[in-house]
Amino acid sequence: MPVNDDAVREKLIALKEELESYSEISEDARATVTLDQQSVGRLSRMDALQGQAMAQASERQRRADIQKIGAALKRLDEGDYGFCVECGEDIAAKRLEVDPAAAYCIRCAR
Repeated sequence: MPVNDDAVREKLIALKEELESYSEISEDARATVTLDQQSVGRLSRMDALQGQAMAQASERQRRADIQKIGAALKRLDEGDYGFCVECGEDIAAKRLEVDPAAAYCIRCAR
């Protein structure tokens, strides 16, 4: 499958930079919630804890996506980009358009 390495690399790097930017922006939301009842009420604390948990879950997903992008960049460097890491078959071009870091063909991704 012919792949424009430079275009794919640019897209992957842009996605990685965007995710890293979101990580920086959401740093405060992931910070430890103060449990001082004098400064906030019980419901406000519960909301803050829930918000913190959601921000931490989002950060875990971003970190996983960043690793996935790093692996795709490595496959690109090694000439293995666009091939399923499971079966070795071509990954559909449309699939790579939607997710340029995809490592599996549709059959193996199930």
